[in-house]
Amino acid sequence: MSDISYIFDTTGADFDQAVIQNSFHKPVLVDFWADWCAPCKALMPLLAQIAESYQGELLLAKVNCDIEQDIVMRFGIRSLPTVVLFKDGQPVDGFAGAQPESAIRAMLEPHVQMPATPQGNLLDAAQAAFSEGRISEAENLLKQLLTEDNTNAAGLILYARCLAERGELGEAETVLNAVKSDEHKQAIAGARAQLTFLRQAADLPEVADLKSRLAQDAGDDEAVYQLAIQQLSRQQYEPALDSLLKLFVRNRGYDGGLPHKTLLQVFDLLGNDHPLVTTYRRKLYNAIY
Repeated sequence: MSDISYIFDTTGADFDQAVIQNSFHKPVLVDFWADWCAPCKALMPLLAQIAESYQGELLLAKVNCDIEQDIVMRFGIRSLPTVVLFKDGQPVDGFAGAQPESAIRAMLEPHVQMPATPQGNLLDAAQAAFSEGRISEAENLLKQLLTEDNTNAAGLILYARCLAERGELGEAETVLNAVKSDEHKQAIAGARAQLTFLRQAADLPEVADLKSRLAQDAGDDEAVYQLAIQQLSRQQYEPALDSLLKLFVRNRGYDGGLPHKTLLQVFDLLGNDHPLVTTYRRKLYNAIY
């Protein structure tokens, strides 16, 4: 059994009770996996993370198909991983093969209710999910928040950042333009910086090509800057900041002072309290003075 009671292993001996009977009370997601299956191992922690986000409103049962052949035959499992959602004693949905978090949550949404969360906690939970890269979870929490209060500036800004991470850059900009609050100027500037980096990265050479150029010529300022933008678009902030600072020190006038300008945009993006901002703001100050 998992330390979290709503995530557990099930066998032929207890499957009917653990899955079929429990599904009359709460939906049960069944993960059919095997030890030799690499996609299964990649999917498993994502399923656990999703189950945890439902705080007990969704159960996750794991079936080791190498051992539980009777269950495999009973449900006609033909490929791994296979994930089946049970509700009211019956399989109601599912998928085969590894899937992204957004697709899994979309499959679950009609069948499972997210637990109610106080409005203030919704924003905190969304911010935590976003910072940990759980973009779909953050977006779902923000949708709840904005349903209750569609003028919540902090929620709108973070929702725009979620949209941007999904590639919905135009929609993200529309949401940002709807924010009318002087209290969130830095957060808005940070979100706009994120949009800028994502748009720029789409038109730049691939990361592998840029690294190849730098391997041949470490002094290729254009490649250094473009690689930093690609890294920023992937939230690889520390290597990007390091490259931008070194470029500033070596050639602070590059493209009209672009390294300095971009460093300041990253500071807006991350916020004054971020440890990387504290570190690199000090390094930038030392480099200037």
